[in-house]
Order: sequence, then structure tokens, then C-alpha cells
Amino acid sequence: MPFGDHKGGYRIFKIAFATFAMIGLVGSLLLFLGAHMIANLWLQIPEAEMTLVALSPAIFFVAISSVMRGYFNARQNIKATARSQSLEQVFKTTLTIILVEIIAIISGASTEWMAGGATLATTFATFAGFGYLYMYYKTRSREIATEIKSTFNYKYERVKTIIKRILLVSVPIALTAIMSSLNKNIDSFTVVRSLKQFMSEDMAISQYGILGGKVDMLTSLPLSINVAFATALVPAISAAKARKDKKTITQKTSFSLLTSMLIGLPCTIGMCLFAGPILNLLFPNASSGETILQISSLTVIFTILDQTINGALQGYGKLMVPTISLGCRCAGEINFKYSTSTNSRNRS
Repeated sequence: MPFGDHKGGYRIFKIAFATFAMIGLVGSLLLFLGAHMIANLWLQIPEAEMTLVALSPAIFFVAISSVMRGYFNARQNIKATARSQSLEQVFKTTLTIILVEIIAIISGASTEWMAGGATLATTFATFAGFGYLYMYYKTRSREIATEIKSTFNYKYERVKTIIKRILLVSVPIALTAIMSSLNKNIDSFTVVRSLKQFMSEDMAISQYGILGGKVDMLTSLPLSINVAFATALVPAISAAKARKDKKTITQKTSFSLLTSMLIGLPCTIGMCLFAGPILNLLFPNASSGETILQISSLTVIFTILDQTINGALQGYGKLMVPTISLGCRCAGEINFKYSTSTNSRNRS
């Protein structure tokens, strides 16, 4: 989109909103109507059917909220996104406690109904987040209208062309998110299977619980802080690229990488040197896992830098590079863990 084309940007936003509203609606209906089959045939957990039904409307609200957050981020208005996400988390936490307590009393502490209530709280929270974004959008409608009137370099594009461009941008990002989730799930299939070659099944499950429950939570905290810089980097670099301002691109990328280093390096060193005291402080009754945290802490600095570089690449329009990189990582990790598991089984 040419620099100064506010009208074209707003038109893309409206088409993207309609497109993802349709995608979200289809996804919600598929989950709602297919909840029985998914719970009984795929998950083989019949009790999960009610949870899936309660979650289904959230797909629609997440889809349209993501478009509005993307629009505000593109305008370099990160406040709207941050406030809506904070509101969403507050609603989610509060409503989960309230609904679970009420349902526990009514249903006689039925875990199936309580799980459904907790998931319904998530759905209400996504609606609250969207509600805030919509109200914020309405308060900025005059400002947006003024920008549209001041448009120059407007270039008309067909709706079909715009949808194609939107999908070309969103598909690589979606694939990256899917592979990130897949990468996390790899451990659930491989870690316990590998550890069972050297210890009992109960102990293997316990070690995986330490990795997934305590260590992953601690090592993800620095990433949660750094994600703000990676997110803000995308619209900033996109705007600078539209102006052909290479100096600003270099400065913002360098500053974000430096900030990421200042966040990641102390966290890596601190977790590596003080893994034991950290676990004793946070988990006084279950402080095991010092060695696992020390090893995992070494990945923090590299993951944070990867997060920031991906934001810079997405802002510059190189969307497939992070996707290909993560795909190679997933393939390498699967191959390494599979070969390790096979070799361990052969030696035993």
C-alpha cells in the first residue's frame, strides 16, 4: 500500500474484517456441530464435548478481534491492543472463578460441568476484549474519517485482489503459530517415551511434569516481556519501509535487538546461576528440577532474539522466512528426538 493511502488502508481493514468474520463464523459452527465427534473419536474424551461447545463462539470473536488489533497496531496504536488483552485476561480470571464456583454448587461439583463453565468464561472474556476494541474504534471514528479525507496516493484494488493479499500475509503467520504449538506438543510425545528407557514410567511422567509445568513457565516469562518489542517492531518497520526510510528501519531494529539482549541475557544468566533458589522460592513444596531449569535457561536468549528478528522480518515483508526457519527447527527437533529415542531403545 502506498504511503499516505489512508483510504486504501481503511478499505483493506473493512475487507479483512468481513473475510475473517466469515472464517471465524465457519470455524465456530464447525466446532459447535462437530464437538461430539471431536470429543468421542479424535480426543476419545467424551466429557470434553461440553467444553468444546462452550469454546466454539470464542473462535468468531478471536478472529474479528485479531483484525481490529492488527488495524490499531498498523496505526502504531499499541494501547488499544494492550488494554483489550489486559481486560480480556481480567474478565477471564474473574469469570472463571465465579462461574466455576456457581456451577460447582448447582451441579454438585461435577467436573464436566465445571470445565464447561471455565471454558465459557474464556468465551465471555474474548467477547469483552472485542467489545472494548469496538468501543475504542467508535471513539476514533472521526479521527479515522479525517485521515481518509486527507488521503493521497490512493490506488483502487479489486476486492478479490485484496483478499488474496490478506491471505498471502496471514497464512505464513498462521503456519508459524501452528508450528509453534506443534513444537510444544512434540515434547508430550517424545520426552516421556525417551525417559522411560532409563527410569520408571511414573518417574518419567514426573520429570516431564517438571519440564512442562515449572521450567517452561519460568523460561517463557522473559518472552512475554519481549513480545511487546517484537509486536511494536512490525508496524514501525512497515511504515518506515513505505517511506523508504532505511535509516529508521536500521535504528529501530538495532534498538529492539539491544533491548532484547538486555532482557534475555540477565534472565539466562540469572536462571542458570540461581536455578535452585528460584525454584525453592516459587515452589517451596516441590522445588526439584534445578538441572532442567539450568539447561533450559540457555535457550532464553536465543528464543528472545529469534522473536525480535521475526518481528523485524514480518515488518519488512519477509513473512516466509520465519515460517521456513521454524519448520526446519520442528523437523530437526522431531528427527533428533526420534533418533535419540530409537538409539536408547536399541541399547537397552
